[in-house]
Amino acid sequence: MANLSVNYLGLKLKNPIIASSSGLTNTLADIKEFEEKGAAAVVLKSIFEEEIRRELEKDLSKMGRADFLYPETMDYYDNYATDDSLTNYLKLIRDAKNTVKIPIIASINCVTAEKWPYYAETLQDAGADALELNVFVMPSDFNKSAGNNEQVYFDIIKEVKKHVKIPVSLKISYYSANLAAFIQKLSNSGIEGLVLFNRFYSPDIDINNFEVLSTNVMSTPAELSISLRWIAIMSGRVGCDLAASTGIHDGAAIIKQLLAGANAVEIASVFYKNGKGQIQTMLNDITEWMNQKGYKSIDDFKGILSQKNIKNPAAYERMQFMKYFAGKGL
Repeated sequence: MANLSVNYLGLKLKNPIIASSSGLTNTLADIKEFEEKGAAAVVLKSIFEEEIRRELEKDLSKMGRADFLYPETMDYYDNYATDDSLTNYLKLIRDAKNTVKIPIIASINCVTAEKWPYYAETLQDAGADALELNVFVMPSDFNKSAGNNEQVYFDIIKEVKKHVKIPVSLKISYYSANLAAFIQKLSNSGIEGLVLFNRFYSPDIDINNFEVLSTNVMSTPAELSISLRWIAIMSGRVGCDLAASTGIHDGAAIIKQLLAGANAVEIASVFYKNGKGQIQTMLNDITEWMNQKGYKSIDDFKGILSQKNIKNPAAYERMQFMKYFAGKGL
């Protein structure tokens, strides 16, 4: 029998499939079902920095929108957020820890290191096994340099790590002028893991009603190549664990990420499309492939096709582009 267990963030997981932060990880019933269907861990739906700051400072006049990175988000929480959102989040962690055996990873979507990081300790005290920081810094401010934007990540890590002892992972985007060096530097900042990559809000325009809408909320299998490339490039070159996210819709995609060097994968979109039962299908596919190839454990093949370990590292960079676009290909 193939051994599917992996280590991620110092946690022993029964397999590499983690239910990613989404609306499907927001209730105890969903968390229980994920465990029953075979998920190795669950990342709770993110609580937002704005929610934390709103609750921690009841007097909203003190919240200084002028120095907040996205002040319009505070207007949203003034009008729509509920006062008990933090209490409910802590209760969900406690209830989940009392109900399921798989690790529960709390998640905070954040954009600054100001005022809120000490709240992370309450998530730890509620029983969270780890904390995932989904850092959402859109490089669209004309007054901020690339260095200014990237410093936000290190400031957040520094402040959060002051308050927690549980493992901390960072979920980032691929928006960086020097992504490889940036990922490597982040990996050596004291965090235990990096998740490549998160999905930014994608805008669309309704040409009839003149409205800005959201689009492409869910990933497609075509998006696998982005995280696959960077997992492969960074595997063996970082000081923390790597988890792959986005575009992972079947067992073959998971195998590819493991071959590239991922410790685990985070999945959401396919569960919306095909249900949580897809987990067992993917696990069966991995097991069957391992048996066919003669692998007894994931450690036997993890990372063997990373850029660092293959004879032709250029395959992950320019050579393949030239092959297909400069020659007789597409």
